[in-house]
Amino acid sequence: MRPETDFPERFARLEQVCLELRGGEERRVRVTRARVTPKGVLAQFEGCDGLAGAEELRGAWVKVRPSMAAPLPEGSYYVHQIVGLRVVTTDGRDLGEVTEVIQTAANDVYVVGEAMIPAVREFVREISLEKGVMVVEMPAEDRGDA
Repeated sequence: MRPETDFPERFARLEQVCLELRGGEERRVRVTRARVTPKGVLAQFEGCDGLAGAEELRGAWVKVRPSMAAPLPEGSYYVHQIVGLRVVTTDGRDLGEVTEVIQTAANDVYVVGEAMIPAVREFVREISLEKGVMVVEMPAEDRGDA
């Protein structure tokens, strides 16, 4: 598997995952063995024996329950927690919802309608997962103050 996580070492501790197959079908499977290698994660799932069983899983997404996610430092969030948040400005304008998170070398960028908001404290003032809201400070030229 090619891990799309910052914590690939956790695969060795997982007991169960959900596989989303290419056709959209989801299947819960027990992990019987897993180890991290320089090229990715090698895993064996209960009931998946041999090349034919592995071929059936090619292209599947491996998902874990949110309760099994690795804890993040305070002020850090998983992409799935950010996508869908309602974005409002400090002066009360509703910008819509975060539809995508672009990960760059410098910082993440939140896509909200036609706006792209860098995920830095200068612009993102508050994130409340409980309320489902992100409060942002827009640059003066975007507020009409310039």
